[in-house]
Amino acid sequence: MSTTTSPVRFAICGVGHIGRRHATFVYQHPAAQLVALIDIRGELQAQLAAEFPGVPFFPSLPEYLAQGPAAEVLTVATPNHQHAPQAMAGLRHGLHVVVEKPLALRKADAEAIVHTALQTGRLVFGVMQNRYSPPAAWLKQVYEEGRLGRIYLVQINCFWNRDARYYRPGGWKGTQEQDGGTLFTQFSHFVDLLYWVFGDLTNLTARFRDFNHQGITEFEDSGLVTFDLVRGGSGTLQYSTAVWDRNLESSLTVVAEHGSLRIGGQYMDKVEYCHLRDYTLPQLPPTNPANDYGPYQGSAANHVQVIENVVDTVQKRGFATTNALEGMKVVEIIERIYSLK
Repeated sequence: MSTTTSPVRFAICGVGHIGRRHATFVYQHPAAQLVALIDIRGELQAQLAAEFPGVPFFPSLPEYLAQGPAAEVLTVATPNHQHAPQAMAGLRHGLHVVVEKPLALRKADAEAIVHTALQTGRLVFGVMQNRYSPPAAWLKQVYEEGRLGRIYLVQINCFWNRDARYYRPGGWKGTQEQDGGTLFTQFSHFVDLLYWVFGDLTNLTARFRDFNHQGITEFEDSGLVTFDLVRGGSGTLQYSTAVWDRNLESSLTVVAEHGSLRIGGQYMDKVEYCHLRDYTLPQLPPTNPANDYGPYQGSAANHVQVIENVVDTVQKRGFATTNALEGMKVVEIIERIYSLK
């Protein structure tokens, strides 16, 4: 276990777009140390050696666990279906684990992660970086302060582009078994935000459509979900990856007893409307730009805050802002929605 004077050592498993982002932030963090990079694609080794000099490369997680340098933290940024087994392997090896979204593709697998963490006394950090977005943190604050009063309606719209430039033949993305579906891979951040702020959902209904992804994916590209909030109020979640050419919108609208608000933009990155009783919207810090993958973009690039939280927690200066139980709850909600197909 690290002390406050020792750097927190990270091994990164899966060094694709997101894994490389994790590696970069760990490599640059003054209180962290990148000790290993793990990826089955051996052709990445030379490029990674140039980017991260002196950091050893391993072609599989078992090889790292058997032969690699010691670490405190294993970051799992591999395809979705590998998250649960690799997280549990890390926990059993005595490592804390950082798991990219989704935590798992089944609630049962997420429960197994929680159980393994309790058995081993290790920590699990979910990556739900949208919580660090200033508009999201502001929404959480005004809700918890009671400024909204009773919640009447919550509406989330997520209209993105994910076409053949994203779903490449032979890859894991778009497959039911390895990807899991649009809500898991594209929009779990927004399900997490909904749960984080407003609590659990009940009385779910759902409709699903596949408008333009036949032959590209094995699941829907669009859905309309209605629900009641356990704490009171109702809501809808509309989502689609069928938008032409580029992302259109990620927004959350609240109609409540003491006013209304809307967080919007392409990536839920700004407060577009705020009219609350006896309240003036403060100046919020700027939101980080979206993760940029060339032909498509993702959620806000807040991974540096994720790394900061892991370091602080392992060094006993803080606590996990997204724990395994919360990650499991998001998996459960998505599983409940998909059970309505």
